[in-house]
Amino acid sequence: MTTRRYLVLGGTGFIGNHLLATLASTGCKVTVLSRNREQRRAVNVLPNVRTYSVDVYDRAVLEKHLAGSDAVINLVGILNETGSDTFTHAHVDLTASVIAACQQTGVRRIHQMSSLNAGNRASKYLKTRGEAEAQVRNSGMEWTIYRPSVVYGPDDGLVFRFLKLLQMGPLLPLAQPHAKFAPAWVGDVAQAIGRCLADRSSIGRIFELYGPDTLELVQIVRMIRDTAGLKRVVLPLPALLGHLQAWTAELIPGKPFSRDNFHSLGVDSVGTQDGFGDLGIVPRRFAALLPELLGHYSRARQLDLARATQER
Repeated sequence: MTTRRYLVLGGTGFIGNHLLATLASTGCKVTVLSRNREQRRAVNVLPNVRTYSVDVYDRAVLEKHLAGSDAVINLVGILNETGSDTFTHAHVDLTASVIAACQQTGVRRIHQMSSLNAGNRASKYLKTRGEAEAQVRNSGMEWTIYRPSVVYGPDDGLVFRFLKLLQMGPLLPLAQPHAKFAPAWVGDVAQAIGRCLADRSSIGRIFELYGPDTLELVQIVRMIRDTAGLKRVVLPLPALLGHLQAWTAELIPGKPFSRDNFHSLGVDSVGTQDGFGDLGIVPRRFAALLPELLGHYSRARQLDLARATQER
């Protein structure tokens, strides 16, 4: 049986890190292109996975590493713009380069990470996700597109970002508190991609990947707070104050929140077509996995409280 070969862009990111662990166990050979392979050192020791630090926007580099691949998996995406790293550059321009490199090297199969609500003009993030999808669908290639809701898991940008914010003070003002999500477990998303790689019936299909529970953002943040055992007030903000918070946050180094994020949250991230079900995957429940995710933090906090009690 011929060994399958895949090229992964964005493999050192959150979803990519989990997908590579899934692929490494299947015996296929995976090449990962990243701007900084040291971001996820654990990836570098996975069997049959080779990581290269390169400029993924360089067509010549893409063509060099694509040659001989059975498929390319494009997981690259950003949530905020920084300098020249814009939504158009990361989502639209890169996708165009990947498609052109595939056509040049004869690679026919592309797997494209996108987002629920891709194409919605409420935000630049969603708009450019839709533009990238359109390029893939019109490429003449054998494509599969993934549209997840918010994805959570170890070291994610949801649970652990809000845990950090909750730790910063007794009060957490929350913009867009009633935004709705159906959180998807990162392991389920990785499994979905893995199944599509092995199944040609997934060609020409868009899979909406979302969990079984629809939750408002304020519910999610309060669940994180309660599971972590923190005594904090989560204060829902009206739209005007929420927009002001987003504008202010853009001035903070690292831009933890932006006006574009605010506008994206104005569109509920809840699917209508059960992609997990179509792939025979039973998605995990957010409430069931949250204690496991925060278990290390909770145990460390309990030890700190015990030490503090003994010292009194």
